[in-house]
Amino acid sequence: MSKYLSNTLQAVTPYTPGEQPQDQKYIKLNTNESPYPPSPAVLDAVSRAEVEKLRLYSDPACADLLQTAAKHFGLQPDQIMPGNGSDENLFFALRAFCDESHPLAYADITYGCYGVWCGLLHIPSDIVPLKEDFTLDPADYYGRNETIVIANPNAPTGLALPRGAIEGILKANPNNVVIVDEAYVDFGGESCVPLIDQYENLLVIQTFSKSRQLAGARLGLAMGNAKLIADLNRVKFSLNPYNINRLTLKAGEAALNDTAYFDKTRAAIIETRAWTKQQLEARGFTCLDSRSNFLFASTERKNGAELYKKLKEKGVLVRHFDAPRIANWLRVTIGTPEEMQALLAALDKILEE
Repeated sequence: MSKYLSNTLQAVTPYTPGEQPQDQKYIKLNTNESPYPPSPAVLDAVSRAEVEKLRLYSDPACADLLQTAAKHFGLQPDQIMPGNGSDENLFFALRAFCDESHPLAYADITYGCYGVWCGLLHIPSDIVPLKEDFTLDPADYYGRNETIVIANPNAPTGLALPRGAIEGILKANPNNVVIVDEAYVDFGGESCVPLIDQYENLLVIQTFSKSRQLAGARLGLAMGNAKLIADLNRVKFSLNPYNINRLTLKAGEAALNDTAYFDKTRAAIIETRAWTKQQLEARGFTCLDSRSNFLFASTERKNGAELYKKLKEKGVLVRHFDAPRIANWLRVTIGTPEEMQALLAALDKILEE
């Protein structure tokens, strides 16, 4: 870092993304991307004619995408705000609903950006430990009188709370916003979107990166009470009014409309997840009951760091977190059946060594 960096930023530890090798020599099971290409409708929407319009600014109101999303989720357009990936929506939410005197409560094992953003925005962190089995007890969040964020399903564990459990947290914190990060909800979770009209303090964040194959397009949605969305737009238009590019707006609209492709690819990932879990357990692994597009797995036969390194040497990337409580666990993205077979073959060789 330079000598000019502020003291505040010097104290921030940035988030570490999963490895993104550019030579594509690896089977990439480390960043929870979809193994399938975007919908053919997306390819048609991102046309040459649209590319030629890149000389023009995108629509800051995102009107066409909002209409499509509102119809898809059964909401009104003013209850939705698109973001440059769900990360931007989450960041805007923390900027809007937290500050030096309004902490953020979140789990000790969850998405790492929550803590990073707290450091960046001078927000006190109220870290709530998961149970020994990595489950989240909703009662731990009752009456905290703080903004709350819950990844549901959680990452990296993949475990999910039922909608009723989230509803209990909403009822117990009527004067604070409860943010539900649903990045992985389409793989077996229960979305809280149906609760939006009942709870003015509910903000749901979803992404197009996982179940709609648009990780590289950077698109997410914040959904909630119209007044909450107005708060987020206040942040957006103070920082980055043209936050969604023209091609991503078209791609997102097309992806939402192609429900058949969405259902087909989602079902394929869920089926492959179940098979992979069975295969790992047959090899002595412990796997949590994932409702996401990854598995969280551990074995006593090799420690997590060593297993990660050995797999990388054999051309398979998975995610290892050198962190308390989970250092012996690996997060394994669900790829195609062929990719998962390659993972298992590599594991068999490593475990025989």
